[in-house]
Amino acid sequence: MKSGFVSIIGRPNVGKSTLLNAIIGEKVAITADKPQTTRNRIRGIYNEADTQIVFIDTPGIARPRNRLGAYMTDQALTTFDEVDIILFVVDEKLGTRGGDQFILERLRETQTPKILAINKMDQMGPDLYRDIFEEYEQAGVFTEILGVSALKGDNVPLLIETLKKYVTDGPAYFPEGVFTDLPERFLAGEIIREKMLHYLRDEVPHGVAVEIEAFAEKPNMTEISAVIYTEKKTHKGIIIGKEGHTLKGIGKSARLELEALLGARVHLSLWVKIKENWRDNGRMLGALGYRD
Repeated sequence: MKSGFVSIIGRPNVGKSTLLNAIIGEKVAITADKPQTTRNRIRGIYNEADTQIVFIDTPGIARPRNRLGAYMTDQALTTFDEVDIILFVVDEKLGTRGGDQFILERLRETQTPKILAINKMDQMGPDLYRDIFEEYEQAGVFTEILGVSALKGDNVPLLIETLKKYVTDGPAYFPEGVFTDLPERFLAGEIIREKMLHYLRDEVPHGVAVEIEAFAEKPNMTEISAVIYTEKKTHKGIIIGKEGHTLKGIGKSARLELEALLGARVHLSLWVKIKENWRDNGRMLGALGYRD
C-alpha cells in the first residue's frame, strides 16, 4: 500500500476546488466563480486498490483584508511542510497578478516536492500555455509541470498518475469508499453558502457566514436549521429578497442538493441575522469554526 498527502494551493479563483472534485470524482468542495469560495481546509480522499492520496484543498492565498482573510491565508501556507507533495495551481502568466509571485517565493523556502498544474488549458491557446509553462520551468522550483482542465477533466488522470510517483509506502488513513472526512453538518453549511455565492452579487457573499444551529436525523427526514450572518442591514435585505424570493430560492436549491447528499428528505429552515464586522471578530470567527 502506498499513501500520501497533497496540498492544493494557489490564488483565489484558479479552480482548486473544481480540480479536487474532478480528482475525487465526487463533490467534496463547493465551487463558484467568485474568489475566496473556500475558507477552510477541505480534505478529499482518492482511493485505488493499492494507493490512497489525501488531498487538502486550501483557501486561495491573497493579501488579507481582515482577520478572516489572515486565517484563510495561514490555513494554506501552514500546509507546505505538513504534506508529501504541494500541487500549485495557476491559470495565468507569472506576474499577471501579484499572488503567484508571492506563492512562488514561499515555495522556494520549502523542501517538499512541488508540482505545477496549469489549469483552464481548454480556455487558452497553445502560445499562452507555452509561455506559462516556460516561465515556471525557468523558475526551477517544480519537479513536474503539466496542463489540465479541471472543468472538463482533461489530463486529470495524467495528473493523478504523476502524483502517484511521489507517494511512498504507508497505511490507508481512511476506509475504502470514504471520499471526505468532513462531517455532514459541515457539508450542509458549505452547500448553503455555495447557493448564496450563486444567487448573490458583488461583495455580498464575502460578508456572509453560515452556522448550522440544528441537525437532527429522524426516521423519515433530516431537519436542519441554519443562520446566515451578514455584516450589513442592506445585505440582509438583498439576501432575503423581495417578498423573501431570494432566500426561498437559496433554501430550495440547498435542500435539493442536501437531499441527494444525505439520501433522505430534508426540512431546511434558514434565518438571516446581522453581525457587524464579524470577519474581524475573533470570538465570532472561532464560533463559526474558523480556528486553528
